[in-house]
Amino acid sequence: MQGDKAVLDYMNELLAGELAARDQYFIHSRMYAEWGYTKLFDRIGHEMEDETGHASAFIRRILMLGGTPHMVPAKVNVGTDVPSMLKADLNTELEVRAALKKGIKLCEEKQDYVSRDLMVEQLQDTEEDHAHWLEKQLRLIDLIGLQNYLQSQM
Repeated sequence: MQGDKAVLDYMNELLAGELAARDQYFIHSRMYAEWGYTKLFDRIGHEMEDETGHASAFIRRILMLGGTPHMVPAKVNVGTDVPSMLKADLNTELEVRAALKKGIKLCEEKQDYVSRDLMVEQLQDTEEDHAHWLEKQLRLIDLIGLQNYLQSQM
């Protein structure tokens, strides 16, 4: 099956974002483990697996539509401490959210509703799981203080 070139090109952009998010979560999870923040390690490791699944879904769809997946991640933003890492991850999720919304619109214009549904599903995961959880962690730091937050993550 041959897909629309604009949709395929855009899915490759989305794939680059998912690969970058995966890599960013990967390094952050290992940093958390090194510092002894096992709860953050577990959660961010889970997020890394989710991003890998998102990338896999785009790869499968691109291949099905006759395209070639471009396996080059977008820029990774590695934080230097817990707050900067959480903020970097949230910024990545917000960028992904905006990109998915743009992709959904493009798919509707090109009448590729299967690709659209894939993006809608990932948008829901991005908003309701990833971004929301990161926002809660940053709010907790503001409410209880960084030291209390860090202690709770051991």
